[in-house]
Amino acid sequence: MPRSITSLELLRSVTLSGLVQDEILRRIKTGELEAGMKLNEMDLAAHLKISRSPVREAFRALEEAGLVLLEKNRGVYIREISDTEAAELYEVRAGLDEMAGRQLALKITDTQLQELHAMLDQLEASSIHGELNNYFTLNIAFHDRLVELSGNATMLGLYRQVVNRMHLLRRRGFSIAGSSQASHSEHRRILDALARRDPEAVAIAMRQHVQAGFQRAISAHSAEDAASAAGVVAAESTRITLADSWR
Repeated sequence: MPRSITSLELLRSVTLSGLVQDEILRRIKTGELEAGMKLNEMDLAAHLKISRSPVREAFRALEEAGLVLLEKNRGVYIREISDTEAAELYEVRAGLDEMAGRQLALKITDTQLQELHAMLDQLEASSIHGELNNYFTLNIAFHDRLVELSGNATMLGLYRQVVNRMHLLRRRGFSIAGSSQASHSEHRRILDALARRDPEAVAIAMRQHVQAGFQRAISAHSAEDAASAAGVVAAESTRITLADSWR
C-alpha cells in the first residue's frame, strides 16, 4: 500500500516547485532563456540541489501559465509567442494599465509620486550607461509598482500573468535606437498626469505607452527578420563565390 503524503511534504513540494518557477522566470527576464530553448530537468534539479519531482511540477505550472511547452518524447521548451498572441497580450496589457491608471490617479500620494520619480531616475540612468539587463529589470519594476499602487490585488495578479508571457518578446523593442528615450518621455507623461490627479489623462498616457511599445516591438521584429534574411542572402552569395572559385 503506497504511503500517504504528509502535509509537511506537500508544503515542501509546493515551495520547491515555486522556487524552480522563480528561477526559470528569472532566467527568462535576464535573457538567459529565450523562446525555443529546451529546459533540462536534471540540470535544474542539480543546480537548485533538489529532486526532479518539484522540477516536473514546476514545468506543469509554467505550461498552464503559458510560458513553456511540454512535448511528449521531446522535452520541455520555452514557448514561442506568435505575432497574433503578441498583439493580444499587448491589448490586454493596455486595458489593465488603463484601468490601473484611472484608479491610481484618485488615490496616489505625494510620497508615492516621489517614489515613482526616483524609480524613473534610476531607469534613465541605467539607459544612459547602456545597462540593458538592469534597464529591463527596472522598467518591469516601475510598471509593476504603478499597478500595485492602484490597490486592486486581483488586477495585479492578472497583470503579472500577462507580463510574464510578455517577457518572451518585450526585449525586442529595446533594441531600436532611440526607443528608450521615447519610452522615458512616455513615462514622464504618465507621472505628470498622476501629479495632476487626472484619471482620464493617466489612463490615456498609460494606454498610449503600451501601444507605442507594441509598435517598437513590431519594428524590432521586422528589423530582426530583415537582418536574418540579409544573412541568408550573404551566406548564399559566399557559397556561390566559393563554388565558382573551384571551377
